Amino acid sequence: MLDRDGFRPNVGIVLLNQKNQVFWGKRIRTHSWQFPQGGIDRGETPEQAMFRELGEEVGLKPEHVRIVARTRDWLRYEVPDRFIRREARGHYRGQKQIWYLLQLVGNDWDLNLRATDHPEFDAWRWNDYWVPLDVVVEFKRGVYEMALTELSRYLPRIETRSRTQRSRPFETSFEVGGFSLSAHFELPPGGSFDPNPPSTAGK
Repeated sequence: MLDRDGFRPNVGIVLLNQKNQVFWGKRIRTHSWQFPQGGIDRGETPEQAMFRELGEEVGLKPEHVRIVARTRDWLRYEVPDRFIRREARGHYRGQKQIWYLLQLVGNDWDLNLRATDHPEFDAWRWNDYWVPLDVVVEFKRGVYEMALTELSRYLPRIETRSRTQRSRPFETSFEVGGFSLSAHFELPPGGSFDPNPPSTAGK
């Protein structure tokens, strides 16, 4: 299914973990790495195609992820003639893509590269968000850079400390010279406060 300019509608997927690292897949039997992507079938919306490709290529279901953002418009790349089947040359030019930014809410073990009989990847890893474009096939690099740049503004904030490690507010009251005073301060992680410490007199 091509548009009037010879581009096939397609979706690309940037999948984040909780550290804002991205799923980075090695194409089967090659040395190229890329994000999951795939064509939009006739009658499908981009979102429907994205979830179908997500299941086919990495084995995830809609409940395993949440949609963070998507690119506003189509991003296009042209495919060199040497990568185009002979019968398609002259009318097929390349891909136009909507890119989705997803966050994994499931677990790493939910990913399955063998979810179908025609896997796209034979290895994967979590990579820093700004992936090394030199390992991406050359004609896709420009679209990757545009997609990552547009979606980067929507990256979720990373919690630097867990809730159990945060300072805890503490309030106490005590008497000095017949006056009742109160104090409010924060305890460091793992700290405690004894309002009646043992006397050290004589030590």
